[in-house]
Amino acid sequence: MLFFPKDDKDRAIAEVINPTKFMLQVMAPFLLTRFILLPAPLLLFPGTLGPTLFSHAVMNLVLAEMLTNIHGFITIVTNHAGSDLYKFRDEVLPKSGSFYVRQVVSSANYNGGSDLLDFSHGWLNYQIEHHVWPDLSMKQYQLGAPKLEQICEKYGVPYVKENVFVRLAKTLNIMVGQSSMKEFPIEMEPEKDKARKGVTWKSTNGAIDEPEPE
Repeated sequence: MLFFPKDDKDRAIAEVINPTKFMLQVMAPFLLTRFILLPAPLLLFPGTLGPTLFSHAVMNLVLAEMLTNIHGFITIVTNHAGSDLYKFRDEVLPKSGSFYVRQVVSSANYNGGSDLLDFSHGWLNYQIEHHVWPDLSMKQYQLGAPKLEQICEKYGVPYVKENVFVRLAKTLNIMVGQSSMKEFPIEMEPEKDKARKGVTWKSTNGAIDEPEPE
């Protein structure tokens, strides 16, 4: 897509992410450091032992990278996609009522509640709480999730919580075009909550800069 754009969307992405710079400044340093420099000291072992250890280390690093990416995909992407989650056509003001509703209805949680289960998910099973309170600790997500779920139930706000593999199936359906995410009825949101000038995201902790006053 970056190197051989097929349509206007691909060409727009290629303009934002320069393919040559991406390879030279991002991928090349990562590949060189992770798969060559990191195991390179093993080559100091004498005889055939050094190259053998080096090749085994590289294979282990590649397999670890693959497993890490698969785990990351399953635990992060799948609680942001699905036919039961909403997408939006505009922006709302940070910390407004509409903002918090959007954080809930565009995210999904996995089953959780125990330290062992939450650890296996990297505490990413509390994605709704992470979107609502991006600066809280992982333990606070665990404690706050039941209370937020009760609030949503009280006011009729959809609070999606499912098994991670159910979410994976729904994400794959989105990816292959068998289903699509819901369009949120933005006309139902108060005009005072709209961010007509947009919002600016900070680079740390998922926090948001307050927009300039109208």
